[in-house]
Amino acid sequence: MFIRSYYPWNPELWATLPLRSMRLALWEVRVPTRVLLADDHDMVREALRRVLDSRGEVSVVAEARDGREAVALTKQHRPDVAVIDLWMPGISGEEAIRQIVESGCGTKVLALSMHEDWARVRSALQAGALGYVVKSAAAAELIEAIQALRAGRAYLSPAVAHHVVEAVGHGQPTRSPLAQLTEREREVLALIADGLSSKEIAAQLGHSPKTAETHRASLMRKLGVHKTSSLVRIAIREGLVVP
Repeated sequence: MFIRSYYPWNPELWATLPLRSMRLALWEVRVPTRVLLADDHDMVREALRRVLDSRGEVSVVAEARDGREAVALTKQHRPDVAVIDLWMPGISGEEAIRQIVESGCGTKVLALSMHEDWARVRSALQAGALGYVVKSAAAAELIEAIQALRAGRAYLSPAVAHHVVEAVGHGQPTRSPLAQLTEREREVLALIADGLSSKEIAAQLGHSPKTAETHRASLMRKLGVHKTSSLVRIAIREGLVVP
């Protein structure tokens, strides 16, 4: 906590001032915004931490290298804001956001991505992110976004804000087809898009090949497609994987 005094301590002076004046004129109290950073690239996290720590109003309290670690550390530290990269190993950034929001810890989530397309913005917002910032943004914009989220306001980088306006104005679907999928189905879809066979998916998830085939069939039914190539296209279009 940073406390700056404008007047020396004087009990008689304090007694003569209205409460509002005591609050606004005598003391300015600034509590740093506690932030968690989640990105699988060490250099990116280090650069972000240096930028944020250089400003007294932000304090990085934890760092995560993947989605699962981000969820666990958020529950442990309960930061004011979690800055989550959308493309990380393990569970996706969107799934990490969803789990953080559903945990009830009160942390606001800011999605961070190098991509500016509507599908990824929509996916992050539907997962529960309150803001979206592109990695090409200036450091001042990231700090502005973090402070906006702490104050309970949403924030979108100017580079992506127009997507929301266009989507609403032109009647584009604002609900992602992936919203109807379970967490496991989204995980299987991502693995399919990565080119894994049902046998390989089963081995990675600890299931039988038959269970993996059942998930594949369920995905095709829910998404209204009949080919694996169509599943891959949907996963790429909706930002679940990066081509």
